Amino acid sequence: MNFLQKYNHIKNFRFKSFEFALKEAKKRNHKTLVETGVSRGKVKFFLFSKVNWKDGMSTMIFSDYAKYIKGNLYTCDIESQNINNAKKFCKDNKEFVTFIIDDSLNFLENFRDPIDFLYLDSLDGQFKDASEHQLKEIKFAIKNLKKDSLVLLDDKGSKTNLSIDFMIKNNFRIINETKEQVLLTYDGN
Repeated sequence: MNFLQKYNHIKNFRFKSFEFALKEAKKRNHKTLVETGVSRGKVKFFLFSKVNWKDGMSTMIFSDYAKYIKGNLYTCDIESQNINNAKKFCKDNKEFVTFIIDDSLNFLENFRDPIDFLYLDSLDGQFKDASEHQLKEIKFAIKNLKKDSLVLLDDKGSKTNLSIDFMIKNNFRIINETKEQVLLTYDGN
């Protein structure tokens, strides 16, 4: 998975977490990835958007992984401009990515396919209801998870406390943790 090294940027402090998670996904032969909250990048000069390494650029990384394993990435964001930016970042992998403009809760409630790898990052941690929002996301998504599915939670602390407690009580266990993210595996019902 040499493609990962292009994301090993000094400002991408989420890189090691993404690298660990995707190597684990590869070991488990995970082919279906779902992401809530796309890589928005930074807007420059009102029109041009560029990579924002501080945000990790997850959509780019996941789309490269989907291409590498010949899988599928479903990524959802409520803002059409965010989706448009993410499409530009992932233009070389577009046949492996389905972009959805929708509220993540509605998207996850209505998503019907099994999910191998789930990344929850749809509401920025500074919003007061971010923790409740992430909890609702995992409650909607759990129906699509199977034994050995992976769930990567972003913005540890600011929005993960409720979801981690719920997940631990529902047969998940933590397999990796950094200052920013928590990776859990689902042990099934």
